[in-house]
Amino acid sequence: MHSRFFQLDGEWCLAHIPKKPNGFAVFIIGDKNHFVEESSSFWLQNSGRYQIIEYLLSEGYTVFYSNLYGRNWGSPPAVSLAVRLYHIMMKTEILNHRIHILAEGMGALIALQLMNENVVDVRSVAMMNPCISLKRHLEDEKEHKFFYKSLVQELRNAYGINHSEKKNLSDTLPSIELSLENPVKIWQTTTNYSFNPNRHSRFYEEYRQEKNSPIILTYYLSDKRFSIGQSICKFYNENENDL
Repeated sequence: MHSRFFQLDGEWCLAHIPKKPNGFAVFIIGDKNHFVEESSSFWLQNSGRYQIIEYLLSEGYTVFYSNLYGRNWGSPPAVSLAVRLYHIMMKTEILNHRIHILAEGMGALIALQLMNENVVDVRSVAMMNPCISLKRHLEDEKEHKFFYKSLVQELRNAYGINHSEKKNLSDTLPSIELSLENPVKIWQTTTNYSFNPNRHSRFYEEYRQEKNSPIILTYYLSDKRFSIGQSICKFYNENENDL
């Protein structure tokens, strides 16, 4: 594996190049604890997530991701940077322009917007314990006062909302359109999750079902959550027949 660190708009990005590339790329969009630094990243330091990267690379996938301003909560600047990173990877590596996405938690908020962007060609999306609706998450966190206060602070910072603004925060946050076009599979743990599965994963599954564009939702034990590299690759491979 060859790894290349570089910066975009002051944010560190990382590309992992496999020994035997298969021509396809996976854009990892991490959760709220995700980070990329000058010489390391959360997905490199966390053994479970590193196992997923290793398996993707062993199957020939080029893997890339960015710090994306930290706890961005799907903000417009983070989406714009994600689009820029996509185009840079397409220019610097020999890759099929239709990419796979692997989104965890908060990262699903960006993934959903990229699925709606004409400037990024998304082939398929794998999600792990996703946050599908920012407004739903904000509403749920009201039950946990300490976490709610921190979340409000993060959202104001991410979206540039004045802290003296008296308007209801939920009313100022954008509603993300739920795309019906792309194949999606969700891996959802039965315990130890940050986003209520019934309010996010299950909600998205039911929405797509109602629109006659079904997705796959699979549940698994939390201690097995990072041994899913093989099933993620299988899902990606099933969506590579049409180049």
